[in-house]
Amino acid sequence: MKDIWSSWKNPAILLLSIGFSSIGDFIYLVAINIIVYQLTGSAAAVAGLWIVGPLTNIVTKFWTGSFIDFRSKRKVMIITYIVRAVFICIIPFAPNMAFIYGILVVLSVAKAFFNPSSMTYVTILVPKGQRKRFNSIRSFTSSGAFIVGPAIGGALILITSVDTTLWINALFFLFSAILLLFLSDKENIDKETIPTLSFSQVIQDFTIVQKFISQNKYVTFIYLGFIMVMLFSFAMDAQEVVFTQQVIGLSEMEYSLLISITGIGSVIGAMLLSLFSNFFSLRYMIVIGVTMMTIGYVIYAFSWSFASIVVGFVILGFFNVFLSAGITTFYQNNVPVEIMGRVTSIYQLIQSAIQVVFILVIGFAADLVSLRITIITLALVMFISSIVFSISVLKPKKIMYYGENQNEIKRIKV
Repeated sequence: MKDIWSSWKNPAILLLSIGFSSIGDFIYLVAINIIVYQLTGSAAAVAGLWIVGPLTNIVTKFWTGSFIDFRSKRKVMIITYIVRAVFICIIPFAPNMAFIYGILVVLSVAKAFFNPSSMTYVTILVPKGQRKRFNSIRSFTSSGAFIVGPAIGGALILITSVDTTLWINALFFLFSAILLLFLSDKENIDKETIPTLSFSQVIQDFTIVQKFISQNKYVTFIYLGFIMVMLFSFAMDAQEVVFTQQVIGLSEMEYSLLISITGIGSVIGAMLLSLFSNFFSLRYMIVIGVTMMTIGYVIYAFSWSFASIVVGFVILGFFNVFLSAGITTFYQNNVPVEIMGRVTSIYQLIQSAIQVVFILVIGFAADLVSLRITIITLALVMFISSIVFSISVLKPKKIMYYGENQNEIKRIKV
């Protein structure tokens, strides 16, 4: 028992930190949507919140990886938590929407630094043999936050006010930062050797990432394939409220209940996965996750009632955690830590650029043809893509990429 605690002590603290910040993210999401709508009364202004993150990523991801890889990932995470806490506290004092959007850009920049740092730090802190279970438990905490966060946010807004809710929200990020102080860097960084963040350094780092991609085509194909499949999900989620209420005919109460049921499905799936993750190989976690999740979206696209759409949402919520935990473990096991920040940033840059284009295209398509046909088309193309993706994952010759211990993992070229 003591051995288990000693091996899981640091990962457990990291999970707590990430869990509290995830709850904070959802509280913030509820509060910022309400405050923007109260200030503007415009659905378009609220929809603009979907675009700020991807646009900021396009601008920042060129150089965030170059900064992160040569510095303490733990300290970068702590600083981004503190920045988010401070600027969330400032939102209630914002005099107009321009000021609020400026704050949102700062928060998005902080998150652009946090995500690659978090991915790399988890890889450094958590041994290979524990990563699959760690990522499964992390999916459980994220799914739990999906339910708990909005519930806490809604309750706080009812009991106090939106402004007070945002100030309390900031405490979640501060607490996450404090928890990270109990962990070590696990990195030997010589400050004298840290290169200056310059244009030439960024170009050099792009060359390093390009070399990694060209020498590790299968890893790149699988991860970018995952991103492409998830883009269909993102596009459908962006139209979710309109589709469920105008096409299916759900009331606001039914829609709220639908989201809660989906969250419960995710929590149950993540809980079972965290308990039994050792019984699933990485390949089958990914394949089962992506196939069943896309089936859930197909059911959602063809739904005609509250009951049918619940079935689709429960399936996609339940199996999404399998895909998320599996692909994250695959990525951590196959991308070298020393360049992971740069590789992650470039992948997320590609993802954000395609997201913006995708949202605009789907918006125009929904105006030209019916939203039902648009969603059905997206779901079916997503399903076909998932089958192609699954075949690539299950190729017998590629099994070495899915090992979970040091001896099983293919040596990756840098």
